[in-house]
This record gives sequence, C-alpha cells and structure tokens, in this order.
Amino acid sequence: MNKLHRHPILYSFRRCPFAIRARLAIKVSNIQVELREVKLADKPKEMLACSAKGSVPVLLLTDNTVIDESRDIMLWALSQNDPQNWLPINTEEYAETNRLIDMNDNEFKQHLDHYKYADRFAENPIEYYREQAEEFLQLLETRLNKKLYLINDNITFADIAIMPFIRQFAYVNKDWFDQSQYNKCQQWLEQFLQMPLFNIVMKKYPCWQAGKASHTF
Repeated sequence: MNKLHRHPILYSFRRCPFAIRARLAIKVSNIQVELREVKLADKPKEMLACSAKGSVPVLLLTDNTVIDESRDIMLWALSQNDPQNWLPINTEEYAETNRLIDMNDNEFKQHLDHYKYADRFAENPIEYYREQAEEFLQLLETRLNKKLYLINDNITFADIAIMPFIRQFAYVNKDWFDQSQYNKCQQWLEQFLQMPLFNIVMKKYPCWQAGKASHTF
C-alpha cells in the first residue's frame, strides 16, 4: 500500500455492472489506469489490503488514496475530465440522477439478483422476481418515452450508471427481453451496446497475478 504507482490501479471484474460503469467513466475521461482483472472466487490479497469489503471495483490512486464505491470512482474520473458532459448540470438534475441510481443500486439490484439466480431463491418462481424487477424497467420506459435518455436528450451520468444493470437483466433471458413491452428500453440499451466505448471497456483480459504486470487501460 505504501508503494507509489505511476498510474492509478483499478481492480475490476469484466462482467460486474458496478465495475463496468466505473471503467466507462475512466475511459471516457481519458485517464490511464493499470487494470487488474480479478477472479471473485480468489480475490488477490493486494485488493483486500486496499478494501476489506472485497468487492469490485476498487481504485488505488497514485497517492495511495482508495476509492471503493463505483459511483465515487465515476465522480472522481469525471471531475478530472468530462469531455462528453455526463455530469449533472444543475441541482435538479443532480437530485434526479441520484434518485434513479439509488433505486437501481438498491431495490432493482436486489430483484435482479433474485431473477438472475432464481434457483437459489426457490421459494418463488423466476417470473415473480422478474415482475418485481420490471417495476424499475417501467419507470425507465416512461422516462424514455418523454426524452431520448433518462435525464434529458443527451447521455448523462445516470444512463451510464444504470445501463450495465439493465444489460444484465436483459441477458438473463434475452429472448423474453427482446419480445417484451419495453421498446424504448430495448432501443436505449442497444445503442449503448453498439458504442465503441462500451466494446473497449468490455475487452477480455487474463486475471492479474501478483508479480506480473498490470494491463494498461
């Protein structure tokens, strides 16, 4: 922990939606980091030394400051450089952005986990958990019927923070999602999946091992 690094170090897991949104913000900000892809079943002690909670993403700055919440990593990166103006521009947008992300990170994420891992929660059928998650999708669908994106007619922090979770929801049963009533959500998600930026941050890297070089990201 006391060793200084040339670039910040990001501990990440490719498919984790929290890590995806952190990588998106870092990449759009043109901030170079050392990417350390980890195996969640065998977390490196170096990551645990930074953050005992043991979840990704974890960002270790060059001065050894640790940021281990994905939303805070996004804010840190965009505060350095926000070339696409993702950050909220006024108090109202800031409050609405936080409200939507709070709903995503708490209620929706819980329902999403139950839906994705329904075999672990056999007390209810998978459709029950999907219906619980759909309440948030309906909210997003209503917003997207009024504007091109979740906050206004431009991509913002809220879209980037929430999109990876909707992607995860969609891929639990992609056929069902594609045939569902959420046409605006489908179009919104597909746009992000086709973005070069998204494909860049989803590049596969081998798991990092101590003593081996990190990947420059």
